[in-house]
Amino acid sequence: MLRVVKTGAAVLAATLLLSACQSPTDPDDSIGVDDFVDGSVTPDPVNAAESTDGKTYRVPRNNAVDDVLLYDWKASFGVTVRLNSTADDKDLDLAYPVKMSSIGVTVQQASGGVVTPPTGTETVHSEYIVRDSTGNSYGGANTSNGFTIDLWYDLPSLRKEALVTVAVGLVDDDGRAFQKTIEVKVNP
Repeated sequence: MLRVVKTGAAVLAATLLLSACQSPTDPDDSIGVDDFVDGSVTPDPVNAAESTDGKTYRVPRNNAVDDVLLYDWKASFGVTVRLNSTADDKDLDLAYPVKMSSIGVTVQQASGGVVTPPTGTETVHSEYIVRDSTGNSYGGANTSNGFTIDLWYDLPSLRKEALVTVAVGLVDDDGRAFQKTIEVKVNP
């Protein structure tokens, strides 16, 4: 009986020693979108100006005529989305061409670079258009596309400082979809 216990203890010790040498896969070893897709904004930070082109938004009212208000601010900025050299990593196995499938813009009011959500029933109103796109297809690593966004917005704070998030949807030729988000700071 003593011999079995010693042999069992030796096997257990060897197993523990070997398993200590083999660490489990580190979650940081996986490749995320930010590792192979770069995004940049021009200018950075963005300057907004008083909106003078008459662009409006509608505020629905209960049992009353809706309000139609002018946007307070307009900002225009360029965004470049680039597949960097990591996009050729064999672990990614991207099927080219990769296409830009969508662009979304979210505006949040900010103060000192910190998001300050509206209180009560107040909401941020915004509208944007994408113009001057250089394309939507990436033929391989180290390729880029750019576009310009015209953004109109109105904040409950009545100030112009904002944090804008541009979400770019991408899909490879095998249908695998991923999203790159780019933060845009609008000066006070």
